[in-house]
Amino acid sequence: MFLPLHDQNPIRHVRFPYVMYALIGTNVLLFLVQLAMPEGFGWFTVEYGVVPIVVRDVVQQPAAWLPDWANLFTYAFLHGDWLHLLSNMLFLWVFGDNIEDAMGHLRFLVFYLLCAMLAGLTHIAFNFDSNGALIGASGAVAGVLGAYLMLYPHARVFVLFRLVIPIPLPIPALWMLGAWIATQVFNVVVGSQEPTAWWAHLGGVVAGAILAVPFKRREVPLFGGR
Repeated sequence: MFLPLHDQNPIRHVRFPYVMYALIGTNVLLFLVQLAMPEGFGWFTVEYGVVPIVVRDVVQQPAAWLPDWANLFTYAFLHGDWLHLLSNMLFLWVFGDNIEDAMGHLRFLVFYLLCAMLAGLTHIAFNFDSNGALIGASGAVAGVLGAYLMLYPHARVFVLFRLVIPIPLPIPALWMLGAWIATQVFNVVVGSQEPTAWWAHLGGVVAGAILAVPFKRREVPLFGGR
């Protein structure tokens, strides 16, 4: 329906959002590793994804050299295909710099990882009997969107709408992110069978909205100061 292109929201507190770019680079690098490995995507998914039934039954994940809880973070750095990767990285690139600016480098990294973990736990809670593996950065990125909604709801975001022809339009972040959240809720309510982790998205966006309050700088107001 729409894709964000960029926002009119300059950074003010950091010179360069290097944590955001490091996260993007890590995701791309690991995807290339997935492509290069002879075992392919299936091995990475089983080894480092989050499988609810494995967590439920307290069965050790195949990656024995990692602690049991590590998959709640590693899953967020794996992707199923190029479209999955690029869509997540686009959202992170558009919105992540301002959240890193609002929090600082280290707090942003901790915030991002906590959102990944809480999104994964939400997915497990609502898919308790699933033996499918959860992978992808979308839960963590949803946390970034939740924080953006709390801090910059009035910032203008250029969005590419696909009606008859693609049209770039500037709209308030509140409208764009509100529509995105509504889409996730709709798909949960109707029980969409698409292979998308809707609950992880909702868990991430709620976690990000809540965590934005203690993680932001004191001088950064909620709701854009309005």
